[in-house]
Amino acid sequence: MNLESERTQPSIELGVVDEVRIMLVDDHAIVRQGLRSVLEREHDLRIVGEASSPAEALPLVAHAQPQVVLLDLKLSTSSDSEGIDLCAELTARHPGLAVLVLTTFLNQDLVLRAIRAGARGYVVKDVDTSGLVRAIRDVSGGGSAFDPRSAAAMVSGLNAPEALPELTSREREVLQLLAHGLSNRLIGKRLFISETTAKFHVGNILRKLGAASRAEAVYEASKLDLL
Repeated sequence: MNLESERTQPSIELGVVDEVRIMLVDDHAIVRQGLRSVLEREHDLRIVGEASSPAEALPLVAHAQPQVVLLDLKLSTSSDSEGIDLCAELTARHPGLAVLVLTTFLNQDLVLRAIRAGARGYVVKDVDTSGLVRAIRDVSGGGSAFDPRSAAAMVSGLNAPEALPELTSREREVLQLLAHGLSNRLIGKRLFISETTAKFHVGNILRKLGAASRAEAVYEASKLDLL
């Protein structure tokens, strides 16, 4: 069987196959190069940009408008989960964007935090090529994608006793400004984000704290020593 002809056959029979536009975000250039080499062998996958840090990723995503961001969680030596904050920021700014976490780190807390930050999928870096390609196609189509170990960690976390609300560093910044009575517009100006993004973070804070209003959120946060 000729695998190459089998892969390209759909474009012959059905016309041009819709491309999935992908952004790679990983702090290691060699990892990005390897992913590009592997993924662009697929007729329907196209890499439209690469970034090594949140500072690079945010403007590049806005410019290139990918459908999927393949995101590592560790983007610097100072944090093992910097990518989670970036995930929350990206999904707030681009509601239709599918973030797929691809990382070496796997534990219950990280999987749940990634999901709460808006990730549609979570796979570890020892996934085989076919599994990664399938995950990308699944999240680009509006679905979710988890490898077996990530799925098990997620189920275990959802069944665990309820813990304190896990706020991202950005949400903690917004919460501090909420406590000072700032509006969404002023929060956005103070943090150099849009009013819409500020509103998204406020909504997440209210949801995580089980609050019906901004004042109640501040009250609940103070009881939990989050302020």
